[in-house]
Amino acid sequence: MNTFSMNVSAPPADATQGSLLLIVDDVPVNLAVLGDLLHGAGFKVKAASSGALALRYAAQEPRPSLILLDVMMPEMDGYEVMRQLRQNPDTRDIPVIFLTALDHARDEERGFQHGAADYITKPIKPDVVLARVKSQLQAKLARDWLSDQNAVLEAEVVRRMAENELIQTVSIRALAHLAETRDPETGNHILRTQSYMRLLAHRLREHPRFSATLDEPYINMLASSAPLHDIGKVGIPDSILLKPGKLSAEEWTIMKTHARLGSDAIEQAERDIAQPVKFLLLAKEIAHWHHERWDGQGYPDGLAGDAIPLSARLMTLADVFDALISKRVYKEPMGFEEARAIIAAERGRQFDPDVCDAFLSGFAEFTEIAIQHRDGH
Repeated sequence: MNTFSMNVSAPPADATQGSLLLIVDDVPVNLAVLGDLLHGAGFKVKAASSGALALRYAAQEPRPSLILLDVMMPEMDGYEVMRQLRQNPDTRDIPVIFLTALDHARDEERGFQHGAADYITKPIKPDVVLARVKSQLQAKLARDWLSDQNAVLEAEVVRRMAENELIQTVSIRALAHLAETRDPETGNHILRTQSYMRLLAHRLREHPRFSATLDEPYINMLASSAPLHDIGKVGIPDSILLKPGKLSAEEWTIMKTHARLGSDAIEQAERDIAQPVKFLLLAKEIAHWHHERWDGQGYPDGLAGDAIPLSARLMTLADVFDALISKRVYKEPMGFEEARAIIAAERGRQFDPDVCDAFLSGFAEFTEIAIQHRDGH
């Protein structure tokens, strides 16, 4: 089982030494007394004599690890300072200890309601102040450490997901190219049909019939699954697959089995891993039903209309367009306009009318894809 390691050592007990503290009080004597106490305990101290100055110092680098804030100050009291600290993304996470001569329970409750981490009443008791300061600094260190660990974990999860998606893409391409080795003249067919599918889906995503299905995750899975549409051709004999002339009735019957062979292979892969994989469901739909027709005259099951899965309806048009404009052992490539005319004539017969309309209205974009990924480039 693949695992990854993380630094799980908790911050050391003395890690609070040297922390920068901001003390805020409008009485100079109070600032001096508190500053001497904290300096003597090994902390760095910055002092502010007003709320406005406190806000400025709190936002400067290096930011304080903790603020000791007097409540009763002129012009801007501690509650307003706290409110503005919490509104600023740069200061909202700095813990604040309220210092006040107000010792009623309701005053303490109000302090906590405003977001104070702790509440110390005046006159201050040095041992109490130091104990509360160290406690809040340790708590902040623990929160910061946990946040860092979570960030590392999230980054690793993102990396692993990207790696898994890459492995999935490479695996799909490898299988699809394996199928193509049986039919070497298809060239860049995989890249073209995959791009056609993505473009068709994006052109239809706001359509009332398809908007509930065609969200971005579905479209991505659709494009990922498309290369497996002809995987079943590996089970077709070369004498049929590579025959330059017209297939006999018996040969055509065998050729048509590639749709079911492909979906059966994907279904077997699902059984092997013993759990559903969403993109394999789409791959199975595409492989099985991409030769069905809107009018019910396709194969292998003769499905018609909306009974044909949307994924397969999109693949049908993408596959037919590419087959028409590409060279095959049994034919020469067709021009774009001639291919367009044939597809337009099959609207409502071979193709879902709305899918066909999306293709025809964006025809220039589809031809650009065909040119970009034409065989030999």
